[in-house]
Amino acid sequence: MTEELSTADRQAIADLMTGWIHRDREDWDALANLFHGDATLTILWFSGPAEHFVDGARRMSGGPLRSKHFIGAPVIEAVGDRAFVETNAMLVADHLELGIGVTVHNRFLDRVERRNGSWRIVRRDSVYDMGGFTYPFGVRPTDELAHPREYAALAYLLEHSGHQVPATCPTRFSEREQEILREGRTWLTGVSA
Repeated sequence: MTEELSTADRQAIADLMTGWIHRDREDWDALANLFHGDATLTILWFSGPAEHFVDGARRMSGGPLRSKHFIGAPVIEAVGDRAFVETNAMLVADHLELGIGVTVHNRFLDRVERRNGSWRIVRRDSVYDMGGFTYPFGVRPTDELAHPREYAALAYLLEHSGHQVPATCPTRFSEREQEILREGRTWLTGVSA
């Protein structure tokens, strides 16, 4: 059973979700401020401490891969000083050297906690719903895509930019997505399943 949040708390959590724009703007301090110091996250090209993610994103900037994120309104479940948040997002990216773009739809599944009066992310996972190549023609038929279709196009651009992508990431309705949802809701209530 989740609890009703105040308007101020709901807005603070929503601001964390839309704060992902700081990555696109290369505002690294503001991006780091979305997370508690012990936060972790797993997205397509990174899994580990949030502070290392911010450093990795900084190193990635200025390279041939450019990206822009569009963030939807979050769905927030809250109990006390904890919230489990699901937010639709869309990534549009293009690789300057390859001349190929991608559009990927995903969802962020976040564990958010209020500490010392401030809401911050403590855990972020990304689930990939669907995606594909955009302009001008995608990849050549001889190119083999080694990842699930939900994120194969983005993985292709990341790997051709020198960034390693793990063999499997959670996709829509996958077993791993269900595990993340169960783990997040168990964390939210503090009750083991």
